[in-house]
Amino acid sequence: MFRVLVLILALIAHPMRAAAAPPDVDLELVLAVDISGSMDMEEASVQRSGYLEVLRHPDFINAVKGGYLGRIAIGYFEWAEQVNESSVVAWQVIEDAKDAEAFAADLEARPFGTGRGTSVSNAILFGMKLIESNAYTGVRRILDLSGDGHNNTGPPIALARADALARGIVINGLVILIRPSGSTVPLDQYYAECVIGGPGSFMIPVREAEAFASAVRQKLLHEVSGRTSGWAPRPAAVAPPVDCLVGERYPSFLEPAFP
Repeated sequence: MFRVLVLILALIAHPMRAAAAPPDVDLELVLAVDISGSMDMEEASVQRSGYLEVLRHPDFINAVKGGYLGRIAIGYFEWAEQVNESSVVAWQVIEDAKDAEAFAADLEARPFGTGRGTSVSNAILFGMKLIESNAYTGVRRILDLSGDGHNNTGPPIALARADALARGIVINGLVILIRPSGSTVPLDQYYAECVIGGPGSFMIPVREAEAFASAVRQKLLHEVSGRTSGWAPRPAAVAPPVDCLVGERYPSFLEPAFP
């Protein structure tokens, strides 16, 4: 009965999409992973290993099977100033451990890469395009961003975020604070105020490399199950409000600013 109610509420929330086609997956989920120059190879390796571990974990498969339809669609890409096109792992439906292993193996085979600049806004726009153009209709749609820096190139973050939210796409965040940038605006506050959004949105800060795999696992389990209540809630607004252009105004010396 609970699953039926969740489906009905989701359809009411997105009536235009519901009228076009009935849902064929519980969730359309895009994993958007930061590979900007501020990420070293150790952090990149820990980050990749965390996603591979959770995709292969029985709890992840059980969460997928526990949905109303028992299947999700998932995609993956890495980003810096621009999206690394060679990193894109195409959409795949996951219903069981075999499907999850195939997706994980595809991801594992991709070479590591890094790029200059940190364009959270370009990542949002690319992820939004992937979701809008795929072949699936999900009860929920989530763009899952991991990042370790403020937006410092590309469109203003507020515009990209507003566009995604207007299309019914929830943005969640995994904020990497292993090597804090020293910005005047702490990155977790920045993500809370300027990046994440939508019903049930949340972010999780990661302060130690050892905690990354656990954070990824808990985040994906909550996203797949749809039960975000009580887990890493969005922090209360800080005073004064966060300057969402802080990355563009005071860019890291390691990365290019706006032209």
